[in-house]
Amino acid sequence: MERHSILTASTYESEIQFFLQWLTSESLDMSQVQALELGAYLEKRQSVNNINARTVAKVISVLRSFFRFLIDEHIRTDNPADVLEMPKRSEHLPAVLTKETVDRMLARVDTKTPLGIRNRAIYEFIYSSGMRISEAVSLNCNDIASEGVVKVRGKGGKERLVVFGEQAKIWLRRYFDEARPTLIRNKKYSKALFLSRNGKRLSRKGIWKNYALIAELMGISSKLHTLRHTFATELLAGGADLRSVQELLGHADLTTTQIYTHVNSRLKESHRQFLPKLKKWKK
Repeated sequence: MERHSILTASTYESEIQFFLQWLTSESLDMSQVQALELGAYLEKRQSVNNINARTVAKVISVLRSFFRFLIDEHIRTDNPADVLEMPKRSEHLPAVLTKETVDRMLARVDTKTPLGIRNRAIYEFIYSSGMRISEAVSLNCNDIASEGVVKVRGKGGKERLVVFGEQAKIWLRRYFDEARPTLIRNKKYSKALFLSRNGKRLSRKGIWKNYALIAELMGISSKLHTLRHTFATELLAGGADLRSVQELLGHADLTTTQIYTHVNSRLKESHRQFLPKLKKWKK
């Protein structure tokens, strides 16, 4: 389907299942449902599933694509989802961690096991490159272009080269030497870079779960995607230009990257407020 790159196939499928179940419960036909009923569906999703504005926007995108498909299949002649109003973007700033906190979190990973070495390698990889979780699990061994450079396939299938840091290199070498041969087991060949305990490609869910356990042990609220946010914020704080950060993160629109300048400003303001005696803020 057209303009489908912003949605993963799994997200699209699950959202359509939600919608079709609702149509059945309301005794409605997909060939006849109108914008008024779609508005009622969104209201129910918000009240029952407690979805935020960002998810509402995603649901609307799914519905628009679904009805375009029905038009292509000659099931409908109109798209009732086109008149649905997209919610305003939230001004919520992404959460970031300090470098010290990240270091302490990564140090808590038990690297005495192959799975622990793999986890440490992938966390270091995401933190030092800023790649998305979905991009990290999609990597193949031959995507390592050269020492410290990896070829990443981002949203919409767009490829870009991403640089990763020294710590990530160290742990990636350990993963290749000590962990991956054990995880691959008796399989002759697997092109996937990061493997599960069964020797298959590691899933996003598996990475999220492992990271959440570490955050819980440390008593902090942090999601794995926070490492990407922290990477971007640290780059800008260190003097990197916005365009370079945009390229590294794989953002199609510069305005998406600009949110990190707001995070940086917020951090500086916190320093001014809570550490007023620091000489560099006296100006």
